[in-house]
Amino acid sequence: MSDNVTRWWLVRHAPVVGVEGKIYGADDVECDLSDAASFQSLAKRLPGDAPWFTSHLSRAKLTAQTVRDAGLATSDPVIDERFGEQSFGDWQGQTWDGMRAADPEFYDNFWLDPVRNRPPNGESFADQIARVGEAIDHYTEQHPGGNIVCVSHGGTIRAAISHALGLDPFAGMAITVGTLSLSIIEHVPGGLLRGKGSAWRVVHVNRPARDDQ
Repeated sequence: MSDNVTRWWLVRHAPVVGVEGKIYGADDVECDLSDAASFQSLAKRLPGDAPWFTSHLSRAKLTAQTVRDAGLATSDPVIDERFGEQSFGDWQGQTWDGMRAADPEFYDNFWLDPVRNRPPNGESFADQIARVGEAIDHYTEQHPGGNIVCVSHGGTIRAAISHALGLDPFAGMAITVGTLSLSIIEHVPGGLLRGKGSAWRVVHVNRPARDDQ
């Protein structure tokens, strides 16, 4: 990188298994690591000579390890819970019908502002944007002018992009992030965006791991 531009390589974990029709959120669920071609492609694209980060959830850690096993030499990733998926609290592991049946009034009220309202004992997407943004800013300051790789979750990557571009949470929720996809954002000092003396730019979002996808 040049001119102190810091590039974030944001990778979503491998597809999850066994949770069809359920909200899994911050639950630690299994993932399918069988797509060898995608892992090999990511190993060729991602920078090895960069700090790597993952969330604390096994699907993110295993995805990062499988990329490394596919031929990319990196240092051990740093695990940071701030990169975890949104917590849906008591709703995790439930179906949509089950959530509504448990408390219809609360469920209906939640959907009046689903990006700022919190599920019972959970967090909102706005909360997730705040904690992910804190981590993004922290490591951008620690590693200026270089590459940073983070293997995490769909909600985490939406939150990172929302934080970088100052998006309203509703706009951020409209971003699609597929499994094993790659998104890249860059921090540019002196960009003078929103009067902060720096700016973010998006290189691409939701790029498939393989060019033939």
